[in-house]
Amino acid sequence: MGISRRCASKWWHRWLELGVDGLHDRSSRPRRSPTKTPPTVEERICRRRRSDKVGPDRLAIRLGLSASTIYRVLVRNDLNRLRHLDRATATPIRRYERSRPGELVHVDVKKLGRMLDGGGHRVHGRANAYKPRSKRGRTGYTYLHTAIDDHSRVAYTEALADESGRTCAAFWRRATAWFAARGVVIERVLTDNHFSYRGRLFNQALADTGVAHRYCRPYRPQTNGKVERFHRTLLEEWAYIRPYHREAERLRALTHWLHRYNHHRVHTAIGDAPITRVTNLPKEHI
Repeated sequence: MGISRRCASKWWHRWLELGVDGLHDRSSRPRRSPTKTPPTVEERICRRRRSDKVGPDRLAIRLGLSASTIYRVLVRNDLNRLRHLDRATATPIRRYERSRPGELVHVDVKKLGRMLDGGGHRVHGRANAYKPRSKRGRTGYTYLHTAIDDHSRVAYTEALADESGRTCAAFWRRATAWFAARGVVIERVLTDNHFSYRGRLFNQALADTGVAHRYCRPYRPQTNGKVERFHRTLLEEWAYIRPYHREAERLRALTHWLHRYNHHRVHTAIGDAPITRVTNLPKEHI
């Protein structure tokens, strides 16, 4: 069997004593840990972490303990990442995930400044970049409309000219068709309280597709955090990843990036590409 006599004897006697139940793996954690940090010290570390909101190095100076000890205590108490705490109240951020694709889709718009032909400050530097002296000379904005599935994180994005109710309604109809082609039937959508999402045209488009509408609590963008985080990834890995020379070049790259995000890029929250979580996926979209 490729094991030592001592190991075989151990498993044999466990089976004689407990039967099949004795063959399950047991924890290797010791019964006693004399050098473990006392509970009172752990409580003091956690309390200072929530009140000061600083890292182990700065806590070590204030508490007179080693940074490695403080870090181990923070990991045990799930306080090792500050972004998991609300910055104002230090309460843990409640995270959720729907159980199936289409149960909830997050929708939002990200406003992105258009580029001049020849490139902006990322190509020429801030000192040499063109700076319009009046509103008439400004290039305006591109509006990135996004719908992202809560369970799978599969995303659909379009770069449009505005964020009016008519534009949002037309985008939603195309997004619904795009998800349906991939076997995702949308049940409800979550948006913020922007006037275009409150308007009649967008809500009529939802009613036509049989989708329920939910709104975020006012001044709480964290509720729509999945699409907010997607837009941050979109800017970091597509919009600002290289010095584009014109707006059309950047928009062409968006299509390729979205395909890579959905089919090839590993999403750290789910451990694989988003498309792997989509059920009943037609072969042409694999």
